[in-house]
Amino acid sequence: MPRFISRALFFALRLVLLTFAAIFAISLLLASLVVLALGLLRALFTGQKAKPVDLGKFQRFSAQATWGKGKNPGAAPAQNGDVVDVEVREIREDPPRS
Repeated sequence: MPRFISRALFFALRLVLLTFAAIFAISLLLASLVVLALGLLRALFTGQKAKPVDLGKFQRFSAQATWGKGKNPGAAPAQNGDVVDVEVREIREDPPRS
């Protein structure tokens, strides 16, 4: 008899944990759908395109970006022969104001 009770309790515990996991997964899915719907409604009402979140902007707070390779963000780039392609534009001088 104790073996039967042990198996029954194990099955009940397993069933409860699977139920909690299913509820958590479904609530996470519903929360993401609500966020998606709100983002699309915002884009519809404001007339702006919906932009994906750029998680790369948080890279500046990572340990490697903070303590990495001794780079100084304000320093001039190293002269290693890289070619930078830029667009040429003509600058016209305005007539002097009197």
